[in-house]
Amino acid sequence: MKILILGAQERYEKYLPQLPFIRQQELVFWDKDTPQAQLLAHDADADILFVDAITPVTASLMAGMPKLKLVHSEGVAYDKIDLAAARERGVYVCNNKGCNAGAVAEQAIMLMLMLLRRAVSGDRAVREGRQMEVKERCMKGGIRELSDCRVGLVGFGDIAKATAERLAAFGCEVYYYTKHRRDREEEERYGVTYTSLEELAASCDIVSLHCAVTEETRGMADEAFLARMKSTAYLVNTARGELVDNLALRQALMDGKLAGAGLDTLAPEPVTADNPLVTLPAPACDRVVLAPHLGGITEASFRRSHLHMWRNAERVADGHRPDNIVNGLE
Repeated sequence: MKILILGAQERYEKYLPQLPFIRQQELVFWDKDTPQAQLLAHDADADILFVDAITPVTASLMAGMPKLKLVHSEGVAYDKIDLAAARERGVYVCNNKGCNAGAVAEQAIMLMLMLLRRAVSGDRAVREGRQMEVKERCMKGGIRELSDCRVGLVGFGDIAKATAERLAAFGCEVYYYTKHRRDREEEERYGVTYTSLEELAASCDIVSLHCAVTEETRGMADEAFLARMKSTAYLVNTARGELVDNLALRQALMDGKLAGAGLDTLAPEPVTADNPLVTLPAPACDRVVLAPHLGGITEASFRRSHLHMWRNAERVADGHRPDNIVNGLE
């Protein structure tokens, strides 16, 4: 089988599992931003397509690949893949659900702590010789410990569960909202309390986004949502940038209607220097922690993800159903 990989060959080779199946396949590598016409001109006969989680896979690309059987996201996200077109063509679309849960949960906790401890502005102050100025200001204004915070998780999938487990070690009061409430046993296992989205936004000191991008959730952190939050609260996003209305968040931060935000991901991606949340003026910029979408790309999560991808490719090659099908293909 021909497996077309839109991603860095060096990365794939680093995390290549020791499976005999792989040595028997034809692997073709292209940069993730390679034009569609170029891909179809050289590798329209590919059977399997591996893509970065933010790489678009359009209906026209799949239509030009008549032998295609599987499109696999290298990550958890799959919102850039035309699921309906794949389903219509009988092409499986799969993701690596759960493989990076612990890694992203660590990133969420890190952003929460950095916001509470004013890590970015504090680092800059020390480098500029203003250590005591900032220390005195923090002693006067007060620093809240994470253990004193009520944390709300929007979404309750693998990553949110891993975050809840880590928050338990800090002694946090943890709430969650998801479209379908979990059963009592699961709530007790993770030490969480269910609440409505409106109540979560209004009552929590930290609101952490952990849901997929759908038509329902796209731009959910909009002006109305942010207005419900307390002016002393923080927004954390380690999910997808598309969940947040950039201009609404920018304005809330500039108006002091939100204490701050920790963002591992921004939309659109790649992030440009003129993004509204990158160009925040002082002092609002001092209350924002930005990260280059590193949450899920630890070595351990890549090892788990790549093993899962290649095993799914082997299942499809053998005529079996793969795991983690996200486009409803039976």
